[in-house]
Amino acid sequence: MKFGDSRKYDRLLEAYEVGDIDRRGLMRIIGGMAAAIGVVGLPLAGYSRSALAAGVDKVRFDGWGGIVSEAFHNNAFPPFTAKTGIKVVEGEFGDTTQFLSLVKASEPGDYNVFLVNGVYDYYRFVKLGYGSTINEANIPNLANVLTRTLDTFRSASDGKLSAVPFDYGVTGLAYNRKYISDEEVKAKGVHLLFDEKYKGRMIAYDHFETRAWMAALHLGQDPQNASDMKAVWEACRKQRDLVVKYWSSGQELIDLLAKEEAVVSDGWSGRIAKLQQDGHDIGFDSTVGFAWLEGLFVLNGSPMPECEELINFCIEPKVAIAIAEGQNYPSSLDPTKVPMTDKIKKLPAYDDTGKFEGYVWEKAQYWFAHQDAFKKEWDRISKGA
Repeated sequence: MKFGDSRKYDRLLEAYEVGDIDRRGLMRIIGGMAAAIGVVGLPLAGYSRSALAAGVDKVRFDGWGGIVSEAFHNNAFPPFTAKTGIKVVEGEFGDTTQFLSLVKASEPGDYNVFLVNGVYDYYRFVKLGYGSTINEANIPNLANVLTRTLDTFRSASDGKLSAVPFDYGVTGLAYNRKYISDEEVKAKGVHLLFDEKYKGRMIAYDHFETRAWMAALHLGQDPQNASDMKAVWEACRKQRDLVVKYWSSGQELIDLLAKEEAVVSDGWSGRIAKLQQDGHDIGFDSTVGFAWLEGLFVLNGSPMPECEELINFCIEPKVAIAIAEGQNYPSSLDPTKVPMTDKIKKLPAYDDTGKFEGYVWEKAQYWFAHQDAFKKEWDRISKGA
């Protein structure tokens, strides 16, 4: 970077500090200057961090809404603000692809921390250039996080962390015991989702990965290395005739099952736990699905020290356990280091060993490599083609 360019950045920073321009304006100008003079890499990152560190008094957090956002709001954000003076601006999204579109259309720094769902989503945000590099020294509570979960994220981002593992869950088979017995589920397994007996009483998640996964299992194929994708999509097409509605958010899943508008669906372990706690006789079979890992992802261009402070606060054992109980997903903290409550131990996806033996994890590279073709095909099928 030339000396003159450095002075321009200094003057911009001074203007920001006295209030002549706001944070968004600052980042927009920095981005424009970078494009004009070809600044890349560490020099720009250094000036961005300096700029963002000047008077940062808020951090934006985006989560899944419903009981998940409620759990964070009720147990983390107000005490974090009381402790640090940093306000957490809360946002919600129902679908990660939708949120990615918002990030793409935004300025760097508009969005800061979000709850990334699964290794595939973690990987694609990193591959698209939205990953940050978290300074792990600023998050001492990482010492309590399960090694397996940390290694999983690091392996998808060249050894660094763009997110800190926060919780985990399982996508499995949810069914109303008033109409479907445990014995029937045990006998049919994933084939229940393709059983004409439940035509018009079935719902399913509107997402290419879950649809391809369940169809592949139904056909006896490896969901993450299918030998005949044409047959997989044809199975999805036949299943479409049985489905009364494709749901797109966890709250929608809860509402449809609670009102008995459907009696069977694939579903997320935490949302099914919520139904069970509310007195609905909903069973859950995790053997037909896959496990996923959620993390607190820091987007590139965010005020890193403040985001790291927020993450460290959220994985403080008392806070993390309270959020886990609120959202019904087990904490990523190591249960051999941090004692878990009875409520967490009873959650559908909980693993008291922290070793995740028998859990089937997403292969991020596989889904990323095929995402465009798979999304295109699923969009066609979901629309009736």
